[in-house]
Amino acid sequence: MTPALYYAAMTRRRLSYLITAAILVIVFAALLALDLSQRGLAWRIFYDLTGEEAPLAQVRGMVEWAGNLTRPQPNTDANIPISHAGVNPLGINTFLQQEVEPARREQQLQMIADAGFVWIRQQFPWEDIEIHGRGDFTDRRNDLNGDGTPDPVDAWLKYDNIVDLAEQYGVQIIARLDAAPNWSHADPQEGTFPPPDDFQDYVNYAVAVATRYQGRILYYQIWNEPNIYPEWGTQPVNPEAYTEMLCRTYTALKAVDPEIVVIAGALSPTVALNAYNLSEFVYLQRMYDAGAADCFDIMSVQGYGFYSGPTDQRLRTTTLNFGRHTYVRDIMVANGDADKAIWVSEAAWNPVNSPDVSPDVVGRENYGAVTQEQAADYMPQAYERAESDWPWLGVVNYWFFKRATDTERNLPFYYFRMVEPDFTPLPVYEAMRNFDLPRVLYHGVHQADHWAITGEEAVPIQTAAGAQFGEASLVESAPVNAYGTHVTIRWKGERLQVFEIVDAIPIADYVSPNPDEWTETEIHASLWATTVRYGISSDAPFLLDSITVSDRTIPQLTPIIGTVVALLITGIGAMVGYLWRKS
Repeated sequence: MTPALYYAAMTRRRLSYLITAAILVIVFAALLALDLSQRGLAWRIFYDLTGEEAPLAQVRGMVEWAGNLTRPQPNTDANIPISHAGVNPLGINTFLQQEVEPARREQQLQMIADAGFVWIRQQFPWEDIEIHGRGDFTDRRNDLNGDGTPDPVDAWLKYDNIVDLAEQYGVQIIARLDAAPNWSHADPQEGTFPPPDDFQDYVNYAVAVATRYQGRILYYQIWNEPNIYPEWGTQPVNPEAYTEMLCRTYTALKAVDPEIVVIAGALSPTVALNAYNLSEFVYLQRMYDAGAADCFDIMSVQGYGFYSGPTDQRLRTTTLNFGRHTYVRDIMVANGDADKAIWVSEAAWNPVNSPDVSPDVVGRENYGAVTQEQAADYMPQAYERAESDWPWLGVVNYWFFKRATDTERNLPFYYFRMVEPDFTPLPVYEAMRNFDLPRVLYHGVHQADHWAITGEEAVPIQTAAGAQFGEASLVESAPVNAYGTHVTIRWKGERLQVFEIVDAIPIADYVSPNPDEWTETEIHASLWATTVRYGISSDAPFLLDSITVSDRTIPQLTPIIGTVVALLITGIGAMVGYLWRKS
């Protein structure tokens, strides 16, 4: 064969290889498009990573998700003990004070409890309690008997009823303290959004609420969204001023009852950097610079999903999604607050893509836009992800249960409602009522009073020197329902027995080398993450401090997978080289 014929034959073979490769690429693209359109395996993977449902949005989202690898990720320091994180996360926002009839308040709490919620974030509006002046808790706004003269009513009565009903239905209250009365401002036209001219007036109001409900309400949130307009009034936001108000209130509430838990005002997610709307990241750092670290027990954020679903793992400081609080966690870790939890004050997707929503609603898609069915699908997934991915999260409060009337139908926020004003349930309510959040411990350090360990039952807690938070549970047995590769128990006692819950098969007995010292015992280890359903018990009560779950699947499997892939690449490369030389 002449050189010309040889090179022509070789060119034809190489061209055939290129055509074959192009056909394979086209076939792969077609199969991928078919999978995405039919919501197959690839669609599921893309949705899990991007929270997007539309195929084109998923492809774009995958490119953006890959961008996570190009920038430093938040330092969440997830494998440390975190206080106030091990609570049942099912909470919901209520406006019970809007209901005139006590029976309607009770109906709300009954439906809330039936749907499995164990927390309500209930506003105790200052302007509805200390209405007419400093120290005046009598409501003289309404003429109740029609005689032309306002009739005095104890302003506390409505809130007493709310507290009574919450206890009746086994629901804990997170009291949101804000909405300043007009008398607290030199300019009464400013309304209830700005803080009072004198912070001591706010402190006195908070103390009055805490004193009245001492031992009945333990969780107090100090203001709401102070980093955005108009929640801090028509003035520029002021992290330093808010920190002063927070610190003064913290000290005063702890003096009423040291058991009170103070929650910082929920920071609103925003990328703005101006005087009236300030990024929650910048705002929080300025709070820390002003000394806020000593003035709250729990950090609080808003957790709206906006324009993607709850599984969205894209992380950019300019992206508004359900996982944005991860950056808040990073700031807390950097400022030495890694042992504090974050609670989500408001979380939801706005189902304005519904036939009953007028297209004339101003700002219709300000909070994103989903269908009723999507909103119903997303919330259970949001709670599952909060439990599985973020051990620093505590309560996640749905926004919101209902309003008393439908007069706000012209406002987009109205459509977050879970139930209509006449108590007609919407799909998201039914989804939550039928949802059973698994009691599973995922990666993290979980205290012995974690709700996934205790259920809703109270367990004996006692002071214990050397415990991670100074207290531990005194138990004879406890379940360990976990998902991970390694499970470690921190305990104090003489002997610990481990058995499989399903078949009650003994696994191991551990004898402490020193019963008076804390012992850390690894009771499970596997190569990849698996479900662990063990029981731990002893012949005598023992102290249980925490259960640590680790998921080391990736670091453990990476060397194995890397070796296999390297061998395959080497083998394929050798084969391709051989065929190329033969051609």
